[in-house]
Amino acid sequence: MTKVRVGLVGTGVIAQVMHLHYLAELGDRFEVAAVCDLDGESARACAERYAIPAAFTDWRELVAHPLDAVMVLTSGSHAPIAEAAARAGRHVFVEKPMCYSAAEGQAMVAAADQAGVILMVGYPKRYDPAFTRMREETAELEGARLLRVTTSESPLRPYIGHYPLLPRVPLPAEVADGLRADSQERIMAATSTATELERQVYEMVLLDTLVHELNTVRGLLGEPTRLDYASLALDHVTVMLRFGDLPTAIHWIDLPGIARYEMEFALYAPDRRLRLTFPSPFLRNEPATLEIEGGTGSTGRSWRTEEVVGYESGFKNELVAFHDSIVTGRPPPTSGRDGLRDIALCQAIIDSHHRSAPVDHPTETEVGLAGSEAGGTIG
Repeated sequence: MTKVRVGLVGTGVIAQVMHLHYLAELGDRFEVAAVCDLDGESARACAERYAIPAAFTDWRELVAHPLDAVMVLTSGSHAPIAEAAARAGRHVFVEKPMCYSAAEGQAMVAAADQAGVILMVGYPKRYDPAFTRMREETAELEGARLLRVTTSESPLRPYIGHYPLLPRVPLPAEVADGLRADSQERIMAATSTATELERQVYEMVLLDTLVHELNTVRGLLGEPTRLDYASLALDHVTVMLRFGDLPTAIHWIDLPGIARYEMEFALYAPDRRLRLTFPSPFLRNEPATLEIEGGTGSTGRSWRTEEVVGYESGFKNELVAFHDSIVTGRPPPTSGRDGLRDIALCQAIIDSHHRSAPVDHPTETEVGLAGSEAGGTIG
């Protein structure tokens, strides 16, 4: 099997909890050749723990290292590193959000296209076996009437405290201030007419968390034909979309006093109900569940089944998909083009809220979106 030499930029929580762990399990597919972090002690400690030969504090040095692929796992916009890596001929995997604006996303896609490399966005729910079953069941529904998505956000610490995380040193104030100023400039460019609240929701809710729900819905149904409504606050967000005749209600609620995360996708048709539930994404191999309910309307008979489809990690499966795309040249389901539509949708949500007006075809951008790999709208 072809082994891909990969370098990781960012050795924080998601790298330590998920990616380094699963890359080690996938040693027949990947060789981790280098890691990089502004916290040099963190980079060197991760390199030592996982027997990685090179550790850097400047991502430019990592990109110049002999590699086949670069994984960008940092906070902030991933556009600068992703574009540079693509221009250097490296395949690129970026954690969500891929960037802070559709303009940045278009530049990332263009750089990957010009270099002939894979650009993939990390959306592990799209690679979960329960999502695959939900998509199969969705395709067979007739006359679906509503998709409802509800996420109960909860504190992070209870879900990662049991992992042996390596300590990190706070960045120098001038470095942290510079990173924050860069992010603010990019957010401002993406939401130039927005209010301060809208910009905060855009960065801290839409891009940081709700982008997962938006991508998963698109994976089930394809592209929304209309964004009807958005209600935005820092502790709760509601977005109403339409996929043809099918209304979709997406609700996100922050519940910091309850350590019981849940994300639910409930699809209702006259004779069938589907309910896909995800646990915290920070629990390795904790399975999602799919509940299927049916009945006969002329009698009191009804039935319900609950499936655990498998214990394969979506994080591990997406790394397998990244490797397969590199080897075959076929784009993954969550390609750069697919991720770009999510960024466009997040910007459309802010625009809709700001103008108190609907937005037609909210995932469209000006260029580069032919051949999206998302799913198809159900009948």
